[in-house]
Amino acid sequence: ILGMSTSALYNDQGGAEAAVEAGQESTPTSSSTGAAFGLFSADFKKNEDLKEMLESNKESLKLEAMKRVVGLIAKGKNASELFPAVVKNVASKNIELKKLVYVYLVRYAEEQQDLALLSISTFQRALKDPNQFIRASALRVLSSIRVPIIVPIMMLAIKEAAADLSPYVRKTSAHAIQKLFSLDPDQKEQLIEVIEKLLKDKSTLVAGSVVMAFEEVCPDRIDLIHKNYRKLCNLLVDVEEWGQVVIISMLTRYARTQFTSPWKEGAVFDENNEKTFYDSDSEEKKGQIEAKPYIMDPDHRLLLRNTKPLLQSRNTAVVMSVAQLYWHLAPKHEVSIVTKSLGMFEPFMKSFYVRSTDATHIKTLKLEILTNLANEANISTILREFQTYVKSQDKAFAAATIQAIGRCATNISEVTDTCLNGLVLLLSNRDETVVAESVVVIKKLLQTQPTQHSEIIKHMAKLFDNITVPMARASILWLMGEYCERVPKIAPDVLRKMAKTFTIEEDIVKLQTVNLAAKLYLTNSKQTKLLTQYILNLGKYDQNYDIRDRTRFIRQLIVPSEKNGALNKYARRILLAPKPAPVLESAFKDRDRYQLGTLSHSLNIKATGYQELSDWPAVAPDQSVRNVEVIEPV
Repeated sequence: ILGMSTSALYNDQGGAEAAVEAGQESTPTSSSTGAAFGLFSADFKKNEDLKEMLESNKESLKLEAMKRVVGLIAKGKNASELFPAVVKNVASKNIELKKLVYVYLVRYAEEQQDLALLSISTFQRALKDPNQFIRASALRVLSSIRVPIIVPIMMLAIKEAAADLSPYVRKTSAHAIQKLFSLDPDQKEQLIEVIEKLLKDKSTLVAGSVVMAFEEVCPDRIDLIHKNYRKLCNLLVDVEEWGQVVIISMLTRYARTQFTSPWKEGAVFDENNEKTFYDSDSEEKKGQIEAKPYIMDPDHRLLLRNTKPLLQSRNTAVVMSVAQLYWHLAPKHEVSIVTKSLGMFEPFMKSFYVRSTDATHIKTLKLEILTNLANEANISTILREFQTYVKSQDKAFAAATIQAIGRCATNISEVTDTCLNGLVLLLSNRDETVVAESVVVIKKLLQTQPTQHSEIIKHMAKLFDNITVPMARASILWLMGEYCERVPKIAPDVLRKMAKTFTIEEDIVKLQTVNLAAKLYLTNSKQTKLLTQYILNLGKYDQNYDIRDRTRFIRQLIVPSEKNGALNKYARRILLAPKPAPVLESAFKDRDRYQLGTLSHSLNIKATGYQELSDWPAVAPDQSVRNVEVIEPV
């Protein structure tokens, strides 16, 4: 039955496509059609002629009209006003005509609710039609009528279709379950009964659709999967591609609730007998407390074994779903089998070089991969590649590259100096974004090892006059203040320049100028006392209340008086306290909390309908729930 149904399905689809093509390409021959069917004729006249053809007594004219109507729909034209004329032909004896009428009705049933309701008895009769595609089409139209009053009729139709002899009709009933659930969530319990029945279906045509309905209606009912787990694993390779994606995603979640973790240290995996154990009997470990052996559940192994061939799929979504399954479920040493299919890791590094035609989000993703692949052996190649990226016209990407260089510098100590010197050269760049990002990254890098880099701070001070980006100017001033004792001659001179331009600077720069003045007052009051008082007086009358507040606070903290003597003692400890070095982190760092490949994982926020991937259970639940009684054929 399955073979016949599948081939019939393809024939049916081919027939529909041919009908669409006929609607687009055929030219009218009979006199009654006339020139009105030309593409550029007035709509009202064309539709009038189509109505006449649909209401005529000749089957051939009706068929011709329906081909053209479906052709209009295929081109995106509006054919909704023909609904009354089309719906009259729903009971036609001509199968070809009937198929085209249903194609039309599925498209417009939701828009023309009232007229569709008038024909509901016809659709109900069609549910008993000898032709499986008419039965399926009738159910599709019925579930497209979004009116609560027909919910009982839809429920009955879905139940009957779920027991249909044709797998194609049963598949359609699984699709209808989701539509009915969105129309009336109160039907959940009855729909779960239908899902439970369809999950037992042995047809590969039905499997993907019913799992999709399960994920939509009752994803938390893991108990419904137990008896069907092994069947789904074995059917998987023959299910259509998008069904495979849905089933693999669901089985990933299922496995995380039913099996214990295979990521235990020291576990040895013996593939021959599918048993995995701690090597507690070896000579070295005699005398130690014997560890409880880890044995991989045969059902866990079954899932890994049956999904592995799908890494060869031509559909990238299937490859991705198998990759995430292995990432979340496979022992660590087996995950490497997905790398060849994903084209990942060092041997394929050049595959991740950025192209100018890539979109910004693809560029930043490739940048992330290259940064993660960087090691002592390949860092020089990667840094050469990064040098060209910094010159990119895509400013967001250039800024992300500078952050990536900073991460490479912190991760690989051998290239820290090289990266720092390269970033310092970028300070002379004409582009403000590049300069700003470079200063911010240099500031973070210098915080990690400040003792070695007074030369770089001096160099930044020399470039200070030419840097106009507020964030970059503020970062240099912060560095001067933080390490003022290492550049005792330069820092006061920078403060002198800032006193001149204070009133025209941006707020963020003014705040850092006040901070620099306070720190120099504490460490070098002889040279900077008058400068500091001048800057504090300017800040006192600034238009921005943040700057006025900061100035008042700093004055009370550093300038001793009778009122604030107690706090003044702690001024150095407050302003010159050692600060922990920042960690240069990836923008993608938190994504592993979501299941790989999901929408939530891509967006890095929890999307509506996302199902959490649970932690491995400490003790595996009862295995016997997956045992299915095999009924021998008589």
